[in-house]
Amino acid sequence: MMVSVEIGKRLVLGALITFGYANLSQLVAQRFDDPSPPNVSSISGESAPEPTSQSELTFYKLPKPLHPEAITEDWLDFLGPTHNAISRETHLLKSFGDEGPARVWEVDKGEGYAAPAVIGNRVILFHRSGQESVIECLEAETGKRFWKHTYPTAYRDRYGFGNGPRCQPISDGEFVYTFGVEAKLTCLALQTGQVIWQRDLRSEFNLSLDFFGAGATPLLEGDNLIVNVGAPEGPCVASFHKRTGKMLWGAGTEWGPSYASPIPADTIAGRRVFIFAGGESRPATGGLLVINPDDGSIDSRYPWRGKRYESVNASSPVIVDDIVYISECYGAGGVALEIDKNGNCTELWKNEILNTHFMTAIHKDGYLYGVDGHGPQNAPIVCIELETGKEMWKHEPEWITPVTSNGQTQEYNLAPALASLLLVDGRCLVLGQYGHLAWLDLNPEGYNELDRTHLFLARQTWALPTLSNGLLYVVQNDPGVDGSRTRLICYDLRGGNEANDPLGP
Repeated sequence: MMVSVEIGKRLVLGALITFGYANLSQLVAQRFDDPSPPNVSSISGESAPEPTSQSELTFYKLPKPLHPEAITEDWLDFLGPTHNAISRETHLLKSFGDEGPARVWEVDKGEGYAAPAVIGNRVILFHRSGQESVIECLEAETGKRFWKHTYPTAYRDRYGFGNGPRCQPISDGEFVYTFGVEAKLTCLALQTGQVIWQRDLRSEFNLSLDFFGAGATPLLEGDNLIVNVGAPEGPCVASFHKRTGKMLWGAGTEWGPSYASPIPADTIAGRRVFIFAGGESRPATGGLLVINPDDGSIDSRYPWRGKRYESVNASSPVIVDDIVYISECYGAGGVALEIDKNGNCTELWKNEILNTHFMTAIHKDGYLYGVDGHGPQNAPIVCIELETGKEMWKHEPEWITPVTSNGQTQEYNLAPALASLLLVDGRCLVLGQYGHLAWLDLNPEGYNELDRTHLFLARQTWALPTLSNGLLYVVQNDPGVDGSRTRLICYDLRGGNEANDPLGP
């Protein structure tokens, strides 16, 4: 890939180095050429297809009506509409009952760990079937299919994990964007599934796909589709115009692609995007980039990465006002940084109390909550104080679960392990690695479990569940002990008038 930097800027850079400026990036902007602008299709005049049943679908029953005062929202982005695993939806079920939440529908899916996106009455499912990457648009309340698009894939995970996509589809309400495990970036029309443009970033930027393939979900920020590309000679991060796919800017040359999605936030420095970068390299390098999305200029860099070669930065940054928290579980641990008016980072504290793997910690009332460690054993849920990093409590629940195999039933402790946390409706919804669903009351005093049910028994339930319009979408990424196939399941989480609910209305 050709990298062009103006001669004048080189001279300025040299002078700045001579005089000892540490934060050069905000003063010197880099330029990267677009290696291969894509062909762009005009939007066809075809009308949107009607949804039809497909053989992979099992329908159970329609969900309950929404509570008349329920607040709902679409799920367009990774970690939800607020980019921090906090949902504003209300009037959800307070207790699961003996049978758990009702299944609305389920659809068989292939390999992959990508959670679905929900835009209005449309659910976008991204997975792999055989030698094809599959993008499907389903009806939210029935699971019927509006359209389906496929393209070839030959990826093989070198560690034996799934060979399908890792990244959630995202949308601006008009188009859908997917980023495949082989770094193919695709834009489709939401209503019809027409491909508007596609880029093969692996070949264009000479990417190695690192340990587990491409896995950092892109970010939509205005017209920018921001990707942690991690090209060997840069850019580390690139922005593509969401409508044309043309590269708008590139930023950084030092760090490869991580498995953490870029996160936007308004800070004292203005609107900024935070990228926790760092791909396969010897020695292992990576860290936080604070970027202005308007032009790709880098305000600051903060190195943060475990020293092990086989390590990854996979938890997305957590931004609370002017504090950003990043964490990993391969030796560096977690660090809280304060962002000043120029976008510079100052370390507040660091420790190894909450070492998140690929789940992203959530913030509530001045405290961070998350899962510490690699798991599946010794992966407790931890609470720390955001301002100081002080540990408030650490607890690994014992979720004793009966398991029937060959006609015999035994009980096992299937702890939450590599669980996902979603803050919603005044409580925390936890999806455990083995298919448990629980309500927690998050507070700094101690672990407080309100209710729990078991949806299915399968490993690798690693994706944060998607919540939209009172419906919960859970991806089962591994075959179940009961013989169930990998699938996407839609659950009815809508609450009604629950005055008699022992947990309160």
